[in-house]
Amino acid sequence: MADTALADAHSKLERLKQNLGTVIQGKPHCLDILIIALLANGSVLMEDVPGVGKTTLAKALARSVNLTFHRIQFTPDLLPADILGSSIYNPHDGTFHFRNGPIFCHVLLADEINRASPRTQSALLEAMGESQATIEGERHALPVPFFVLATQNPVEFHGTYPLPEAQLDRFLILLDLGYPDPETEVSILYSQQEEHPLEHLQPVLGGDELLALQREVHHVRVEPTVARYLVEIINETRKDPRLKLGVSPRGSLMLFRAAQAAAFSKGRNYVLPDDIQELATYVLAHRVILTSQAKYGGITKPEIITDVLRRVHVPT
Repeated sequence: MADTALADAHSKLERLKQNLGTVIQGKPHCLDILIIALLANGSVLMEDVPGVGKTTLAKALARSVNLTFHRIQFTPDLLPADILGSSIYNPHDGTFHFRNGPIFCHVLLADEINRASPRTQSALLEAMGESQATIEGERHALPVPFFVLATQNPVEFHGTYPLPEAQLDRFLILLDLGYPDPETEVSILYSQQEEHPLEHLQPVLGGDELLALQREVHHVRVEPTVARYLVEIINETRKDPRLKLGVSPRGSLMLFRAAQAAAFSKGRNYVLPDDIQELATYVLAHRVILTSQAKYGGITKPEIITDVLRRVHVPT
């Protein structure tokens, strides 16, 4: 990709970040990670306490890229058909007509996904993996691009169901927004004193432009030494005695694509080991399973991934 084209792409992504920053204040790094996931065409799972802006961030993203947006509030009584859609009987002509569910959009916010049963959570599996939904034996293609931004409350909250491992593995990134610092929170109070800044948000990127950027990400160069470095990190998680389950090959592929997207977002057409190190915790931590001893010993998954990064030799 020519330098001028890279610079143009970088300029578009900076405009997108600035646009999102008018609504989500004080979280520039989280916005960087979200844009990387968008470029890599991967879904994002945000685990955090209620009220820190997860829903607002999803709405802001859809408006900024001029995409269709639907929100599903997950509850214990939600059924797969409520997400995918179903056939409706027409008494006038005696036929059934399929009615699309809310999954048929560009940006889907799956709010509090871990409040629904595992059966309903799994209704998203095929959509997230293949951008299609099989309903009553028929395959239905989803709009392109298709991006899932799911939120979940911390698993110790009452009335939550942990996401199955297969579902977690479909998410490219696990993101934690966290609380804003006091100064930023004061600024948020005044920014919403009269009306929400989301009401004035305008698109800065078109859907076709986003698709073009996603295609360019595939052409970002990854040297064999960098690819081997990535695989060594993955293999180290499979050998770590504190982990009952290491990272799957899907995790390798997703870290590879996320690193390409990270390099592209910074205006480079090649991946550095720094890109892999920056994203490893976000991409890998939710894919591993701790042993019982490690879990009750107080160690966390991100700490293990960070420890793995320290052990693996970095190529020069």
